[in-house]
Amino acid sequence: MGNWTLDTIDWGRFDASKVDPEILRNIKAAAMVERNGGDYGIYLRRVFADDPAFVADVQRWVDEEVQHGLALGRWAQLADPSWDFDAAFARFRAGYKLPLDATRSVRGSQAGEMMARCIVETGTSSYYSALKDATEEPVLKQVCAKIAADEFRHYKLFYEHLRRCLKRDHLSKWARLRVGWSRIAESEDDELAYAYYAANEPDGAPYDRKRFQQAYARRAYPLYRPSHVQRAMAMVLKAIGLEPQGRLNALMTRAGLWFLRSRASKYAVQGS
Repeated sequence: MGNWTLDTIDWGRFDASKVDPEILRNIKAAAMVERNGGDYGIYLRRVFADDPAFVADVQRWVDEEVQHGLALGRWAQLADPSWDFDAAFARFRAGYKLPLDATRSVRGSQAGEMMARCIVETGTSSYYSALKDATEEPVLKQVCAKIAADEFRHYKLFYEHLRRCLKRDHLSKWARLRVGWSRIAESEDDELAYAYYAANEPDGAPYDRKRFQQAYARRAYPLYRPSHVQRAMAMVLKAIGLEPQGRLNALMTRAGLWFLRSRASKYAVQGS
């Protein structure tokens, strides 16, 4: 486990007057995904059943991911006492399923799976850093700071295992780039969209993946500052095996900021 627990958080500092209702909707969705870490643990233990060095780390990672979800859910219930975290999570679990019967990575190799995990941790660490810097609510700022630090550490964990797996799987830089790009593209798949739907929509409301993906994104994308994107690009480049700083990072940072801002503007006009 990391160096904090739910009891570490100073819940008494919660200030309802500083809750941003738009951020709150995304926090509810994020709580769903983080709390679902147990299913990812099942999947990873099956895919890496022959790798005891990694399996030994999986449960600690799962425990921390679940704790993230519990912390975010507890904060969301403070911000919206009418919200039922457990009911929303049950709804999410009923409608979104991971490939728990898989015995091989959906990425084609164990190195590919580690590459994908590095991309996920890059995304979460940068997002919680952006949330920390954007929110004025002191408890959420503390929670996001703790989670972001955990996610940076998780990236390092998966990166070290990636390096070890590459000695066996010999995944080229080009192949790592393909895996990384495919995992980035999955940020617009059903997981976050369904989490947003389960967390924020009333029972019986129709599910529209595109609508709810955009609803999440239009609240998340404007939070990013150049420093968040620059650090994320450095982490992606490092996992691919390229120089994390320099001209390529600068180019990708500019492209990433353009993408986030253009999508945010587009989704804001469309409304969600």
